[in-house]
Amino acid sequence: MDVKEALKIFALNHGDDALVLSHRITEWCGHGPELEEDIALSNVGLDLLGQAQSLLNYAGELGGEGKNADDLAYRRREREFTSLLLVEQPNGNYANTIARQFFYDTFHYYFLQGLKNSQDEFLKGFAEKSIKEVAYHLRHSSKWVIIFGDGTDESHQKIQEAVEQIWKYTGEMFEVSEAYSTLQKANILPNLDEVKSNYQTKISEVLAEAKLKIPEGTFMSTGGRNGIHTENLGYMLTEMQYLVRTYPDANWD
Repeated sequence: MDVKEALKIFALNHGDDALVLSHRITEWCGHGPELEEDIALSNVGLDLLGQAQSLLNYAGELGGEGKNADDLAYRRREREFTSLLLVEQPNGNYANTIARQFFYDTFHYYFLQGLKNSQDEFLKGFAEKSIKEVAYHLRHSSKWVIIFGDGTDESHQKIQEAVEQIWKYTGEMFEVSEAYSTLQKANILPNLDEVKSNYQTKISEVLAEAKLKIPEGTFMSTGGRNGIHTENLGYMLTEMQYLVRTYPDANWD
């Protein structure tokens, strides 16, 4: 696999992650547990949407078919999306949402730290800009994991259950595909072993402060990177793509 093709695959992978998670998060808009938190989580969703647009536009340029972020977001079918299974999981209660966000934010932050050294100028600039946003995302989700875990008996129980439910989707973040291996050898992407080490340290620190147990011996579900998803993504895309698919030639003029 050549570097250009690998770059396109990577941009689609991580652009899809950001797009799907941003949609999930914004499902909370107007329904958050308190006004300030409603606004904070909506802003996280907007940050991710902006990141998705940048990466999907880059993937479209690399593909050479004249496609842009809108084409890739609204005109692909479920099996063509390569997002992680983690990000498509339904919101559930607020503890489920926070647990999902915390695991992704932690991975995302340390991944971007490594990506700042990329030999690809676009990805280097993307990482330098995005990490400022993701540092806030991680502070936000870490704070709420600790609040829930070290709070009431009920909040502790809910966040522990959420951690256990989400955990099986976290292993996929560290799978090394052929495309990833190609880009890592070209010093375009960071070493995932280093990212994973930093990730595990942060996860352990926050869960310990929250008085939560790390799940053990859990089977890891994968397949998202190959277009094999849970039923949750199909339902989400039906809603997200409805307008464009119903009125394919519509414009805002």
